[in-house]
Amino acid sequence: MIGWPRRPALPGGAAPVPGLLAALIAHPAGRRGLVLGVLLAAMALLGPLLAPFHPDLPDYAAALAPPSATHWLGTDSLGRDQLARLLDGARRSLGGAVLVTVAITAIGLAVGTLAALAGGRLETAVMRLVDVVMALPGLIVAFAVLGLLGPGYVNLLVALAAADWAWKARIARACAFEAIRSPAAQVARHLGVPEWRVVLRHVMPQVLWPLMVLATLGLGGQIAAISSFSFLGLGVQVPLAEWGAMLAESRYYFTVAPWLLVAPALCIFASVLASNLLGDALRDLATPEGRS
Repeated sequence: MIGWPRRPALPGGAAPVPGLLAALIAHPAGRRGLVLGVLLAAMALLGPLLAPFHPDLPDYAAALAPPSATHWLGTDSLGRDQLARLLDGARRSLGGAVLVTVAITAIGLAVGTLAALAGGRLETAVMRLVDVVMALPGLIVAFAVLGLLGPGYVNLLVALAAADWAWKARIARACAFEAIRSPAAQVARHLGVPEWRVVLRHVMPQVLWPLMVLATLGLGGQIAAISSFSFLGLGVQVPLAEWGAMLAESRYYFTVAPWLLVAPALCIFASVLASNLLGDALRDLATPEGRS
């Protein structure tokens, strides 16, 4: 088992969050990932303010207009401004991926840590449930949940969370199991420190750090999954904008308006790249070599 630090071991005794941010900026991959991530986050948060037109308002007279000074990225088959829809779709593509990642990380953290703390038959029962879920392909689980709930954006987020929490729970249980039996936790118990303080101070930090690294690495996969399901018509429904749905709509006009495919495809690519760069940087910072 990797000896994950209880918190990012950063020089100078800085506070964890500012120190971690400084370490990411100093890391080449982390610096690039932060730049991309900030730009994409600005798109999602400021999209409604930056959009030059209403994203869902058609203008049939301007249908399939090429990029111009009026419509920087052109218009789609209904005359809707592509830039406005791209900014509006960022909230669903990126925001949905963040929600799913937070949900599966929280569920995995709670289930895995509680199983390790409880021990005995409860731990065995919980981990057998985790084994059953992990034995099922995540794609099949997601399709099954969508089959029960029906297509839709919220249902898609629920399906992705249901398909991807189990392996986080297993990792959380392994990290918590090691932390509970660490010398620091044992000494704290012998000194009479309350159990809840031992858990908060010696167990949870050692579980949160690896899960944070894995969550960052998995964020790109969730963005791609949301876009893929929306491309198939199982996620965001018309007329709402989402990057995968925009790709699905534009594929019919590839020969006459190929520019419609470029912007959403580049946004998906940049999002996955930013997630991977940040995840790689955090993984490096979790090792002594990466912190040196």
